[in-house]
Amino acid sequence: MPNSIAPLLCCFFLTKFEPKFEPVNLQVGDETQKLNAAGAREELCFSPLPIQTKVYRRRWLMLVIFLLVSMSSAFQWIQFAIINNLIMKYYNVDSTTVDWTSLVYMVTYIPLIFPGAWIMDKVGLRITLLMGAFGTALGAWIKVLGVAPDLFYVALIGQTITAMSQVFILGVPPNVAAVWFGAEQVSSACSIGVFGNQLGVALGFFLPPILVKDHENIDDIGADLKLMFYIVAGVCTALFIVVVIGFQAKPPLPPNAARIAPQSSQPVTYYQSVKTIVTNKNYILLLITYGINAGVFYAMSTLLNQTVLRHFPGEEENAGRIGLTIVVCGMFGSVVCGIILDKTHKFRETTLVVYGLAVAGMVAYTFTFELQYIVITFVTAGAVGFFMTGYLPVGFEFAAELTYPEPEVTSSGLLNASAQVFGIVFTIIGGWLLSNYGDLVCNGSLSAALFFGAALSLFIRSDLRRQRANQMEAFRANEAI
Repeated sequence: MPNSIAPLLCCFFLTKFEPKFEPVNLQVGDETQKLNAAGAREELCFSPLPIQTKVYRRRWLMLVIFLLVSMSSAFQWIQFAIINNLIMKYYNVDSTTVDWTSLVYMVTYIPLIFPGAWIMDKVGLRITLLMGAFGTALGAWIKVLGVAPDLFYVALIGQTITAMSQVFILGVPPNVAAVWFGAEQVSSACSIGVFGNQLGVALGFFLPPILVKDHENIDDIGADLKLMFYIVAGVCTALFIVVVIGFQAKPPLPPNAARIAPQSSQPVTYYQSVKTIVTNKNYILLLITYGINAGVFYAMSTLLNQTVLRHFPGEEENAGRIGLTIVVCGMFGSVVCGIILDKTHKFRETTLVVYGLAVAGMVAYTFTFELQYIVITFVTAGAVGFFMTGYLPVGFEFAAELTYPEPEVTSSGLLNASAQVFGIVFTIIGGWLLSNYGDLVCNGSLSAALFFGAALSLFIRSDLRRQRANQMEAFRANEAI
């Protein structure tokens, strides 16, 4: 599946969205005034001379390699939770224990985000992705050793190692996009990078219920689990080898003026960068609203199997298909939103519209379970996925705009940390509400949280610093000509 989708997307974007360098009419005095208001560091980013840039075709190969590694990590996040009842039966554990195979992805990310981002800032994209791919493969092989009714702790150790490795993967999309892609493609590239994570989650919903069946004999369940774990470990190992052979840290020349601008400014340490970002009021609002959106998605996904089986007993495979529908629609939503951003640069407006529609979709999803028609649940789940997941790359790119010239890996890493915090809180509270009060109260509470996030988004100002940097360099290049 990934081998068929990714090249088609690459060809589509190669033909449709090749960078165009057109004259930009700006008043230098007005632009300088804006830069002074944005702060001294941003003003220092502009070079007094035209900058040589080049966009390389190999950028698509780098993006596809990252996409596949991200897919292999995201698949393992949900592979236990979507067959919650079978894991409970095989390992003789309760549903809350199985939920922790998903929660461990969120719990480990929070303390590791700062050292992980620091490492990426120091060693660059290639070494970072190598570390992520290696850890993902190692955790997958350890899970192979955990296939026995009394070895759940071994499987959880493997899941924990895989979860820890995602710190070198989850925040990378905006960095790959900024390092390799031109100004007219950076949002689309980021969306495709996020697409890889969503593709992994989609396969994580879809394949485990097909590979692992409910048997009377638990040894047969164990044989199915071992087959699934072997397949995943083999794929992850192959991808690690691909990263070793084919992934490059950066192109010889920068793809756009904004990329080289931070190198022209005064050196800034990672912790100074974090301090600058967390004192940015617009970014803090985005940090909270992004965390709420992603946290609701994490909770909804983790509890999906239990929710579906409450209304449709014995429909484990359909629970997986509903999850697949959510994520596939979300993948299309991500790409569509990325295209809209590249064409319009309306970050705030896109955020508000997509967030508002995500709330409407979540409310519809909450109440359609009561109708007892699983087809309707598929439709409303798809709507939730399109808008809720489609918001994720919008948040990444909006953060990069608001915090420029700070590194994209720092702003995106903090967004992901916020998502994990809210994901843990919403999953634990949602699981408790689901067990004690039912899915209507659980999903209704998640809808209310999402509505609060949408309302808070109204207060984010559209301070597009990276766009201004590209416009100013384009103006200087035209003046030089």
